[in-house]
Amino acid sequence: MHPSDGHGRTRPLLRRAALLGAALLAATAAAPQASAATDAADHGPAGGGLSAVIRYTENGVPHILAQDYAHLGFGTGWAQAADQACVLADGFVTVAGERSRWFGPDAPTDGSLSSASKNLTSDLYFKGVREAGTVEKLLATPAPAGPTRDLKELMRGWAAGYNAWLAQNKVTDPACKGAAWVRPVTAVDVAARAFAVSVIGGQGRAVDDIAAAQPPGRTASLTAGPVTDPAAAAEAARAFFDTGRYDMGSNAVAFAGSTTAGGHGLLLGNPHYPWQGGRRFWQSQQTIPGELNVSGGSLLGTPVINIGFNEKIAWSHTVATGTPVNLHQLTLDPADPTAYLVDGKPEKMTRRQVTVQVAGGAPVSRTQWWTRYGPVVTGLGPSLPLPWTAGTAYALNDPNAANLRGSDTALAVGRARSVAGIQDALKRTQGLPWVNTIAADSAGGTLFTQSQVLPRITDELAARCSTPLGRATYPASGLAVLDGARGDCALGSDPDAVQPGVFGPAKAPTLRDAPYAENSNDSAWLANAETPVTGYERVWGSFATPRSLRTRGAVEDVSAMAARGGLTVADLQKQQFANRVPAGDLAAADAAKACAALPGGAATASDGRSVDVSAACAVLAGWDRTADTGSRGALLFDRFWRKLTASTPAKDLWLVPFSAADPVRTPRTLNQAAPGIGRALADTVAELGAAGIALDAPLGEHQFVVRGGQKLPVPGGTEALGVWNKIEAPWNAAAGGYPEVVHGSSHIQAVGWDGTRCPVARTLLTYGQSSNPNSPHYADQTRLFSQERWVTSRFCERDILTSPQLKVVRPRERR
Repeated sequence: MHPSDGHGRTRPLLRRAALLGAALLAATAAAPQASAATDAADHGPAGGGLSAVIRYTENGVPHILAQDYAHLGFGTGWAQAADQACVLADGFVTVAGERSRWFGPDAPTDGSLSSASKNLTSDLYFKGVREAGTVEKLLATPAPAGPTRDLKELMRGWAAGYNAWLAQNKVTDPACKGAAWVRPVTAVDVAARAFAVSVIGGQGRAVDDIAAAQPPGRTASLTAGPVTDPAAAAEAARAFFDTGRYDMGSNAVAFAGSTTAGGHGLLLGNPHYPWQGGRRFWQSQQTIPGELNVSGGSLLGTPVINIGFNEKIAWSHTVATGTPVNLHQLTLDPADPTAYLVDGKPEKMTRRQVTVQVAGGAPVSRTQWWTRYGPVVTGLGPSLPLPWTAGTAYALNDPNAANLRGSDTALAVGRARSVAGIQDALKRTQGLPWVNTIAADSAGGTLFTQSQVLPRITDELAARCSTPLGRATYPASGLAVLDGARGDCALGSDPDAVQPGVFGPAKAPTLRDAPYAENSNDSAWLANAETPVTGYERVWGSFATPRSLRTRGAVEDVSAMAARGGLTVADLQKQQFANRVPAGDLAAADAAKACAALPGGAATASDGRSVDVSAACAVLAGWDRTADTGSRGALLFDRFWRKLTASTPAKDLWLVPFSAADPVRTPRTLNQAAPGIGRALADTVAELGAAGIALDAPLGEHQFVVRGGQKLPVPGGTEALGVWNKIEAPWNAAAGGYPEVVHGSSHIQAVGWDGTRCPVARTLLTYGQSSNPNSPHYADQTRLFSQERWVTSRFCERDILTSPQLKVVRPRERR
């Protein structure tokens, strides 16, 4: 038992475990292997290897039953490999630093595990991590700073399950069928993948800049290199850490029992993640009788449920605004640009020589340079250069490079029985690198907390120790640039932190038991608009600043729902697919008026052409302000709004400016006289006309995916429109508009309780369980998403065993 579990859970779970054998035996006619499955769950195979029982229900969702954590990891690794062998194998090539060997050095990575622009820089980084023994050292660190025994057993089992599936099955996915790079893995490989996920918001976003960092020549000037303009640096840092520009985001809302029909909590989770590659979610239920029983979504390669629910709680995560890194500006030794001064004493940088194997060519060797603060970098993206001169260099501090606790946090949360238990789990494990947590429980409690691992940058420290560059970047983005030459500028430690140099959990912005708690990737400030959260340091995020349209629309929606009361899971389902376009509510009517006022119904396009836009005016006026697949005018407004907001600053777009006293309703009132309106209308009408797309075409005819030769309309809309059901798709007029989704709504869950032991849950994995086009679960849930339909979750044993599609398998190691 674990301290947060509560002794009250053991007896009912053990009772259900005892009933499980009889229930499976009763299902023998439908699944002859059920009897053996029960035996495996109770005793394990005679050979002493790992095994599990996997019960598949509708849409290929596995319910994994095991006797302990190693066996549970085995079943999870097996089941993930069955659905995602190629995607998983590709990720293991990445964290081994071998992409150049198999795919060539100049090919782009898939972006799942870092922001590297090409395979060579990806390999240089990940090979360096492996050769430095970083992951092994973290695995050897005792808990709570390091991973627990339970997690290490899960990782060991996951590797064994993945390997067993590869050994006992043929890969049919054309993405890697017969490929030599699909190979067995170790528990260290599984941990290395977890490490990559942990640093994806920090070192993982600076891989190219770590690989490029080289000392200047011996004749370099002490002041060589460009001088960064403070205003430009502030904007570059703000853009670099702007969560609205990530390919990950999310919405989530928890409702308290005071707002619901039955007095129980409700949770709607709507993460926005990539639809392809290694950051896909995968759905399952994990059960160790008497110990763990949780259902939800796991990031691929992860042996735990990352977001989900159990009998008593439901939780989701949203990408947080906390700035997960900081920079230290180094003062270099005048005699040696690879040594830096701390309190006047020189310290040599650590030199890492990394060699990468390259397909069809000689191995490539590069040197990386590391300091007490972290690696030397040459920038944070192309817009924020950080030149290494004879006198100055910059080191990146990423505390999540010492954090392999994320899966322990997920495991502890999955064992919690209340939102108080979730808070306790977060405090004990402190493993979340870049997300908020939103949760509800069956007793009616709610929670929002930004309990993430952040460098301990207080406003006082930033004021005292910021360099001139830091004085520009910290207020704008939370990116501190500290004077690395001063020992008194070290980050220090909080007494409740399990890791030095980070904030303890007591400092995390938190809101408990509010009528609703919501986040859409803005800061904690408006988790509940009636009870704003304030008082946190700038590194956590801003407050009293403009919110995104998605946040504004979400707060409007959920606050109205809470005020209405009597809420049920059905109301959560309606919210997910309301597809309201907040930008349309704010601006479509005024845009139609501005359109109608154009002399002669014509406007001048960006290329100087005069375009007749008169037909667009009525379409905009008549549009229903939604991004449903049947909405006529949604596509026209979408293209118009993207062009307008890309070319017109917010200060010129709205007549009523932002007010911190009215943050949900401001800015507002479109400036119909803004010159960009006519130009955006002309460009849009010309664009759609050239593509042969009618101005009033239904959205779903031109926002779609093709699966198995079938065109599936996709509801939802882009970030700039503020739609809850976020969908991001590149424009391709020649292919019909938006012909493929790259990221957006992914593992959606609407969860509540009705007083029984079985949660009331509806889920949807928008892209399906498998990336293999030969799998029946490649697009089954994508078709449901297209039709705005849900999957009824089977959580309790009676529901699993009565599934008309029940299939029981019993994988085991062969030794």
